[in-house]
Amino acid sequence: MKKIPKPPDPKRRLQFAIMIGVIIIIAVIAFNYYLDQANLAGQRFGDNLAFIQSELKNQTISFDANLTMYEKGKITKDQMLNVTDAHIAVMQNILTSYGDLNPPEPFVASLQLFRLSTQTQLESDNLLKEWIQTGDNSTRAKSDQLLQDSFQYEMNALQSFNNAKSGSSQ
Repeated sequence: MKKIPKPPDPKRRLQFAIMIGVIIIIAVIAFNYYLDQANLAGQRFGDNLAFIQSELKNQTISFDANLTMYEKGKITKDQMLNVTDAHIAVMQNILTSYGDLNPPEPFVASLQLFRLSTQTQLESDNLLKEWIQTGDNSTRAKSDQLLQDSFQYEMNALQSFNNAKSGSSQ
């Protein structure tokens, strides 16, 4: 005797369709959650980087103002050396703070350039301190060259950051 196959149970089909629908909804929610988390991580990185760059800018402006006062004879060599030591300590802390950042992949290169810019500026400041101590103008010239290099690294970092930002928003 040949068995006749049972027709599919409509309830079972409905349950299967509901399960598939629930799985699709969960997958869409999980994907959107992942995208939101990636955007938040990127925003946190950008905010933290902006804070570091703001600290760097403020420190540089303050140091430059003191250097101008020193060059005009308004503060002594010893005072300027003390200012320079404090400035170098702050710059080292700023340099260290780049290591605390967790950049999204497209921003890794720009972070490296920002770090290189700050490191080069710190080297320039160390040579500037040597110039203050010795009065050797060749040391001042090297410091100025490193400062120009630092500025170029920063411009490259900004370009890289903006390229990564526009690329990630597409």
